[in-house]
Amino acid sequence: MNSDRGTAVMGPVLVIGTGLIGTSIALALRRENVEVYLEDTDPLQVGTAEGLGAGLQFSAGLLPRLVVVAVPPRHAGSVLAQASLRFPEATLTDVTSVKAQVLNDAIAEGADPSRLIGGHPMAGREISGAAGARVDLLDDRLWVLTPAESCSVEHLRQVYQLVSTCGAYAVEMTPDEHDRAVALVSHAPQLLSSILAGQLTDASADYVRIAGQGLRDMTRIADSDSLLWTDILSVNAKQVAAVLSSVVSDLTATLTALQAIAAGDATQCAKVSTTLQAGAAGRSRIPGKHGAAQIEITIVGVMLADKPGELARLFAAAGESNVNLEDVRIEHVLGRPSGLVEISVRPDSAETLSAALRERNFDVRI
Repeated sequence: MNSDRGTAVMGPVLVIGTGLIGTSIALALRRENVEVYLEDTDPLQVGTAEGLGAGLQFSAGLLPRLVVVAVPPRHAGSVLAQASLRFPEATLTDVTSVKAQVLNDAIAEGADPSRLIGGHPMAGREISGAAGARVDLLDDRLWVLTPAESCSVEHLRQVYQLVSTCGAYAVEMTPDEHDRAVALVSHAPQLLSSILAGQLTDASADYVRIAGQGLRDMTRIADSDSLLWTDILSVNAKQVAAVLSSVVSDLTATLTALQAIAAGDATQCAKVSTTLQAGAAGRSRIPGKHGAAQIEITIVGVMLADKPGELARLFAAAGESNVNLEDVRIEHVLGRPSGLVEISVRPDSAETLSAALRERNFDVRI
């Protein structure tokens, strides 16, 4: 753990739910030598997590100082309430992606609100289960905390330490604010990605085979766990429906404009242009690297053979140029054993990098 993250949370910590997030949290805690115990209704998941070094299976009689509930949202309230009764002194938190209903359910079923702090680490993968867990999954990620109004300072402090020990950074919101936010930036995008990808199901194979990076980018998250997402969306249905209503309104207006253009009314092109410009303006608000404002970049493209060692050779050459790389992505070329590596740099560094790479006989495209 970085020294600027403060003191590690005190164990024992009990993680209930050894899926992707629960096991990743446990691994991050074990990285800092925190005492961790694991519990799950699925013994195979617990066994996998234990085998990864995420902790030991929980045994009756142990008294955790902190309980982390990492189960699907529909069950999280009940599990938090049960944990409150089982461990009357422990700090209670969860990591579900919906907060208002989960916390309300927990308190309604008997959870002690003075020890209850809702949480949601803003991290994940398309791979579910303990087998997909990573010790660094939470590193440098935001972790939203939604403490109950009557939560004590000491219990809140413990959850802040949990976040810090896992390598993440805490930010506080109310439960309702959180649910509105994730509906916009996470839950609605998941549905839109799935709906778009669903259009490919019955499409001609000849159409699908020419898919480019844009479609891959937009449908990447469509491969996520459908059962988990059904649970998430049903618990946050009201907030997601509000976002989708706005999206449908904009899509309907754009559809009407396109139908008019197809019928010969070129004046409607302005409506389509406005939609595209609004998209560009909205995307510019998404935080850039390290959460800072997005910066102007230039893409330096390099065509590489798809074989071992080529990326390492490219990165070594880029490092020798002393140019900072803002981002990198790879687009594989259809039907050819090669890929286009797109390197994002600041505009004043593009020519320096390009020249350095050309000197080393790379196929530079700019």
